[in-house]
Amino acid sequence: MPDVQGLGDIRGVAIDRVGVKDVTFPVRLRTRDGGEQTTVAKINMYVSLPHTRKGTHMSRFLDVLNEHSAEPITPAMIPGITRAIRERLDAADAHFEARFTYFIKKAAPVSGRVGLMDYQVSFECESNHSSSTDDFVMGVMAPATSLCPCSKEISRYGAHNQRCHIEAKVRTSKLLWIEELASMLEKSASTEVFAILKRPDEKYVTERAFENPKFVEDIVRDLAVTLNSEPRIDWYQINSENFESIHNHNAYAQITRDKRR
Repeated sequence: MPDVQGLGDIRGVAIDRVGVKDVTFPVRLRTRDGGEQTTVAKINMYVSLPHTRKGTHMSRFLDVLNEHSAEPITPAMIPGITRAIRERLDAADAHFEARFTYFIKKAAPVSGRVGLMDYQVSFECESNHSSSTDDFVMGVMAPATSLCPCSKEISRYGAHNQRCHIEAKVRTSKLLWIEELASMLEKSASTEVFAILKRPDEKYVTERAFENPKFVEDIVRDLAVTLNSEPRIDWYQINSENFESIHNHNAYAQITRDKRR
């Protein structure tokens, strides 16, 4: 049968990334407490395409994924899958992205009631023909609470507060658990949020936020200080988005640092 994708192209335009998106696939992860957790990821896979080639072979992405993964994939398998995609599709670069929900048991601060908190996690890997190592980035997004220092200062009766999403993407030299990074994110906020709160817990987190007001700038700066002091982290990109409760817009801040330079 004719291989249309393999034909040449006369327009002289290379493509940075071409591939498949939103492939649903199971992922299995080790947990910090020694157990395992299986969840479902949305996976994107891409390759670079030279200006001389008309198209890529989309089915080969799925071939590689399923050949390497008769069972749920694990983080350790991702670099090998990414390299195999690059080789199978004869590309200079290959990219693999997986995004999924990860659950952590979390006890309320006073009552101790345990509930499952959900966090958004991502793994991104890049394989390049000119490099002997694969680039791997882990990302975690944690919900938290921020309370406005300005509102507290100028108001007689309280201060406005809101949920925020704090996110970090990191490159590491040694194993860093998802649970560890999630905890770092939460500790940079005015207070954490919890799956289950009884009235004593609600009193605690409300007062904790009031005693610990933070602008969005404070959140990312405090998180940067924490990540700067963590020797396993070589590079990070962090941000916080605060969903304002008295404005019709969100507040946002971002920091990117390469600690190897």
